[in-house]
Amino acid sequence: MFYGQLEGTGVEILDPRFQDCIIGHARVERLWTGARWSEGPAWFPAGRYLIWSDIPNNRLLRYDDCGGNVAVFRQPSNNANGNTVDAQGRLITCEHLARRVTRTEHDGSIRVIADSYKGKRLNSPNDAVVKSDGSIWFTDPSYGILTDYEGKRAKSEIGACHVYRADPDTGEVAIVADDFDKPNGLAFSPDETFLYVADTGATHRPDGPKHIRKLSVHADGRSLGGSTIFAECTEGLFDGFRVDEDGRIWTSAGDGVHCYDPDGTLIGKIRIPEIVSNVCFGGAQLNRLFITGTTSLYSIYLAVNGANRIG
Repeated sequence: MFYGQLEGTGVEILDPRFQDCIIGHARVERLWTGARWSEGPAWFPAGRYLIWSDIPNNRLLRYDDCGGNVAVFRQPSNNANGNTVDAQGRLITCEHLARRVTRTEHDGSIRVIADSYKGKRLNSPNDAVVKSDGSIWFTDPSYGILTDYEGKRAKSEIGACHVYRADPDTGEVAIVADDFDKPNGLAFSPDETFLYVADTGATHRPDGPKHIRKLSVHADGRSLGGSTIFAECTEGLFDGFRVDEDGRIWTSAGDGVHCYDPDGTLIGKIRIPEIVSNVCFGGAQLNRLFITGTTSLYSIYLAVNGANRIG
């Protein structure tokens, strides 16, 4: 069954469990349009605003939830991609052009969290998540150095694409997963016993991966164990995603947002008329899903809440 207000949008129920996730009269809203490739939404509850990236236009945008207006937050942004928020309410940003992960302090100054590994420059950090211990985990595919469209064409100094952890105390950058093709979006389960990571290797290899993997987090909280394929994308590719308080994954896909039960079942979709790159939970109760879809910013209210944790 479908409900919809905007053309090409609506809710698709694939499993009865999705009924409990949606509000019958809620509709997809287009909040703004005018980007080239929207990415990396991050919600700031203290200010009731959302920051997201317009990567090719080299800017960060800001949506004010109180007034509904949109303005440029930062330009140039070093072709910023993924964004998130730490426990102190500071912006964490992955920058393609500068090939680094940064933190914007409360006074507006920018601190570099990671820009190299063992003396070699990172490729182009893509997405990041903050763990409860303050560590920053991020993916480093090569998208920002493949062309000049979302960064600057260059050779990879590391020669591979990995998942990293930046230590909050020492600043040490360590590889936590080295068997990905193009690691992309990532998120922890609500209890942080698992890390989910999307692999979008199919963008540049016909037989490449287009799935989300589920990796166990060791008891030390600093390293990863075995992994399994959590879900294969059925439409386009997974990119960025978030987890709700019950462990469901809300992920971007080619036809909108796909919702997966913790057991890996695709239970429903939110149809969007553009390719979706990423999502995040926001609003006063974390029950509003913000959606970045190619040129636009969308949202829909849900009957579930985002995981009440940082990152």
